[in-house]
Amino acid sequence: MLAALASLSAGIVHAGDWPQWNGPHRDAHADETGLLKTWPVGGPKLLWSFKDTGVGISAPAVVGGKVFALGSRKGSECVIALDNMGREIWSAKIAPPFDFEGNEWSLGPNSTPAVDGDALYALGSQGVLVCVETATGKERWRKDIPAELGAEVNPIGGGKGGWGFSWSPLVDGDHVIITPGGAQGLVAALDKKTGALVWQTRNIAEPCTYASPIVIESCGVRQYVVPKQSGAVGIEAKTGRLLWSYRSAREWPDIAAVTPLFHDGQVFITAWKGGGDVFTIERHGDIFDAAQVWAKNTLGNAHGGVVLHEGHLYGSHDMRAWRCLDFKTGEQKWEDAKAAGVGAITVADGKMYVLSQDTDTVSLIEMTPAGAKAASKFTLPAVSQSRRRGTKAWAHPVVADGRLYIREQEMLFCYLIRSKI
Repeated sequence: MLAALASLSAGIVHAGDWPQWNGPHRDAHADETGLLKTWPVGGPKLLWSFKDTGVGISAPAVVGGKVFALGSRKGSECVIALDNMGREIWSAKIAPPFDFEGNEWSLGPNSTPAVDGDALYALGSQGVLVCVETATGKERWRKDIPAELGAEVNPIGGGKGGWGFSWSPLVDGDHVIITPGGAQGLVAALDKKTGALVWQTRNIAEPCTYASPIVIESCGVRQYVVPKQSGAVGIEAKTGRLLWSYRSAREWPDIAAVTPLFHDGQVFITAWKGGGDVFTIERHGDIFDAAQVWAKNTLGNAHGGVVLHEGHLYGSHDMRAWRCLDFKTGEQKWEDAKAAGVGAITVADGKMYVLSQDTDTVSLIEMTPAGAKAASKFTLPAVSQSRRRGTKAWAHPVVADGRLYIREQEMLFCYLIRSKI
């Protein structure tokens, strides 16, 4: 009976879950309160660790106590489901991992699966998208988006095919929103039950980036903000119509991998070595436009992410130091390279959770416009033995239901960060 109840609840999203990339709101903020304000020496209590997640830098999704991760094991990328004690329930194959000669950095999936009810949607680095049942891992459908939709990754900064497909799918209503890129269109909507193509933006024929789309309500229209190399576009959710296009103030010379942020009618975008821009979305009758508010080379983020907290942007600049900017003006408030090493950032209960890419250190940081202060920190008890020479700790921290999940290639750690669960 317990097994049956677990199966029934596997795909139901509860308060405190982390059902997709960047959390419940796709902004790297967890819906959590009552978390520990400091940690004991050596870190919070380690509830469990799992040592066979496989190679990859994908962050997990967590729904109803179950953990869904992507990893490359024995030559195939897989979806892996774990129970709330870190025991494997099932795994489902996607496709072989993307690789190229001379690649010393990334091997394995980089995206995060999306859980919606009893279905899970996962993207492999070769561009194969699968839908499986959350309870069993049984495959419902798959789509080879390079073969079927002409998908293409912008190769900038990588080999042929760049670093493989790395954006994370977005479930919105009856559709799965993806960004295949290529001559047939940058953005597409699929029927989430069948995988059938609903629409594709053929008038935006350019390769996709590594950044994931978000859904917003602006100017009375539901729309998707989709990053592209050196800018972003707005796509009407209902029809796939191009609403507006924004070109960044400077060309982005390297990877664009950071998810946009939307606040008070304005959008923030950034890329490695490209700085950051804020623009506003405007509507004049049926005509939409994107107008620059500010553009500065003060927060160019590679892939650790930027968060918006109480009107300020926090993120690492060009993998050198943490910076704080005023969202409205772009004014830099401070720079700090000591509070924590640069890396990936998540917000929960008013504090920043940082995984430092170079030291495998996890930090609990108090970041305000006045400065950054480390409340607690610890070093992971073990690190990957499978990662390639150039790979670092790049997976983003996940906070769900009083637990902190840290991925380091095939290692997945689960810590208790609330006094009681």
